[in-house]
Amino acid sequence: MSRLHIHISVDTLDPSIQFYSALFGSEPSVLKEDYAKWDLQEPAVNFAISARGKKTGLDHVGIQTESEEELAAVQARLDAAGISGISQDGTCCYASSQKYWSIDPQGIAWEGFHTLDSIPTFNDADTQAPENSCCVPDSAASCCS
Repeated sequence: MSRLHIHISVDTLDPSIQFYSALFGSEPSVLKEDYAKWDLQEPAVNFAISARGKKTGLDHVGIQTESEEELAAVQARLDAAGISGISQDGTCCYASSQKYWSIDPQGIAWEGFHTLDSIPTFNDADTQAPENSCCVPDSAASCCS
């Protein structure tokens, strides 16, 4: 089985371990003085790129859930760890979804989401050239940090 590897450089390990342990519902499988790794079987990876953002590079990372209950569990783990976030429902990119956004200690936006349906155009709009990047709400950074 192949799987995607994501490595994020962080300023301080402990708050990041707390954030990712809560997000994934699992403690690291490898823990060193300057390194932590989670060998996750779940979640599988949904990888996307777009040419819609204001800047290139990492826009956000997320966990796609199979149900509303799984999304609620992601949100509950983050809430229990004292990590704030915001809910977002409606159309985004090419899907109708329920979402929960949080920000990791480095300022990377994380979305937990459950897709309800696909939509034919970006954000269900007539135009396909929105000003903002795909989905991260403008209020996420101030609300979730």
